[in-house]
Amino acid sequence: MLTMEELEADVAAGLIDTVVIAITDMQGRLQGKRITARAFLAEIAEHGAEGCHYLLAVDIDMNTLPGFEISGWDSGYGDFVFRPDLATLRRCSWLEGTAMVQCDMTWHDGSLVRQSPRSILKAQLARLAERGWTAKIGSELEFILFRETYEDCRGKGYRGLVPANAYNIDYSIFGTTIVEDVVGPIRRHMANAGLVVEDSKGECNFGQHEVNFRYADALKMADDHAVYKNAAKEIAWQHGAALTFMAKFNEREGNSCHIHCSFWDGDESLFPGPDGEGRTDLFRSFVAGQLAHTAELAYLFAPNVNSYKRFAHGSFAPTALEWGDDNRTCAFRVVGHGKGLRLESRLPGGDCNPYLAFAATIAMGLEGIDRGLVLPPPYTGNAYDSDGARIPGSLHAAIRELEGSAFARRAFGDDVVEHYLNAARLEQRAFESSVTDWELHRSFERM
Repeated sequence: MLTMEELEADVAAGLIDTVVIAITDMQGRLQGKRITARAFLAEIAEHGAEGCHYLLAVDIDMNTLPGFEISGWDSGYGDFVFRPDLATLRRCSWLEGTAMVQCDMTWHDGSLVRQSPRSILKAQLARLAERGWTAKIGSELEFILFRETYEDCRGKGYRGLVPANAYNIDYSIFGTTIVEDVVGPIRRHMANAGLVVEDSKGECNFGQHEVNFRYADALKMADDHAVYKNAAKEIAWQHGAALTFMAKFNEREGNSCHIHCSFWDGDESLFPGPDGEGRTDLFRSFVAGQLAHTAELAYLFAPNVNSYKRFAHGSFAPTALEWGDDNRTCAFRVVGHGKGLRLESRLPGGDCNPYLAFAATIAMGLEGIDRGLVLPPPYTGNAYDSDGARIPGSLHAAIRELEGSAFARRAFGDDVVEHYLNAARLEQRAFESSVTDWELHRSFERM
């Protein structure tokens, strides 16, 4: 990470000439501007820069969408302020002469835009801070790597692509050596950018890999997650390759984003018992909160139509809202011991917005703690065979759950819930109006 003094020195020495200022939008993408480094030092670092309201009111294709209270034609599509958080200032060693800073989205009076993903997470962290607590989170993000450029993939309609590995290379050293020309630079550049890299490994789908980072305070982890996701694509592109984080690329295993979470009071975890062994009632209620409310907040973990195709029997993605001890068939897997005791949520896919998923995890945990929810016994055996509550099976079902959730409105506010419900409904409507390859294949000639 960079201090302002270090940035000034690098600019004076001609090592940095560009500063990327970026926010994370509803889709989890970095959006922003490239500022000359001298302009950033002279003005932008202190006062911020402007960006159009529609950045929180567009779909993945940047189409302007109706129905948002904070943005639209009637209000003239004015500007938010990109307010740099200088604690996020970092070198981007994979981009020549470039640094990056992540920003809060604020109104011109300095107040946070509540519907911004970063603001939503900060609001939940403020609830923790009122108790003197923090949340530590790690996110394990998978991708599928292809030996083709993004242009080639687009030209093929994303069909018939050549994965970087031709077979399952889960834990394979040779299989990962084959992709070290791309994954190695990702690890090294992310370390240069202030992320604490722990490992990379192969996964089950052909060409599937993950790079893992040490857990951190929740806001830093979300910021790092967003930087990594963008940088990994840029680095792949530089090497003539392409990678995708979409939740379900094909019929094999999807891309997950397992979230590991624990609550802390200073240097002490609140989850293990006082002797460092066992589990506190607070931990049990935290887990019970996840079981009680995940269906209502499924959209915050699985925000796209494609997200729900990942929840398939025997896929290592969950289908039942069960918890278990070191049980990968459950939606919630308890792992670690002592201060390392934590809950792994196996619900999110690689397409999740980390700020929203982390905020939902924290909110559900606090709800379980405040209500003193009782945790049922752990599920043993194959949770795919459970007759318990299920994860919503479609975006449409997740929308219905969120619409009916009084808890979501208490936790996030009506304005935030309505903003994301509008986005979800419009995404569902766009999908329902499209004609898929599956329909054409089955219907064009034979019906």
